[in-house]
Amino acid sequence: MTSAELLVDSFGRIREAVHEAVEDLAVDALTARLDGEANSIGWLVWHLTRIQDDHVAAVAGTSQVWTSAGWAKRCGLPFDEADHGYGHGTAEVAAVNLDAATLLGYHDAVCEATLRFIRQLTDADLDRVVDERWDPPVTLGVRLVSVVADDLQHAGQAAFIRGVLTRR
Repeated sequence: MTSAELLVDSFGRIREAVHEAVEDLAVDALTARLDGEANSIGWLVWHLTRIQDDHVAAVAGTSQVWTSAGWAKRCGLPFDEADHGYGHGTAEVAAVNLDAATLLGYHDAVCEATLRFIRQLTDADLDRVVDERWDPPVTLGVRLVSVVADDLQHAGQAAFIRGVLTRR
């Protein structure tokens, strides 16, 4: 298995986890919060997808799917187009009021863009420095693993919330 194949599998697992957390849920379940400060399934999936879109587009040298494919307009959220949810408070979490088809459509479009980029990578590409603001500088491989880790954590949180909601 090549590094690219390993990353393709990893991002595919994120897609599977997102679908399992979101499919067949109504908007009221996607926006439900376990308490007044908690994140919702919809916000978690939107955020993890925005982070993947932002970070992968940056290292691939491409436009984000959010803007280039019209998802920002389609979703109509009250945020700046560059917003990806980092630092959001309770009001911003509540503003993410999207249906399952929209959340999954955006996620799948980002996943496809990610996989197109990853499939053409070689092992040597993963050593390319993509962010010199850190010590040590961040390589492409480290950035992609970071996105995988963050996305899987948020997908797991969304799955947990779904489990709690379905048991109520």
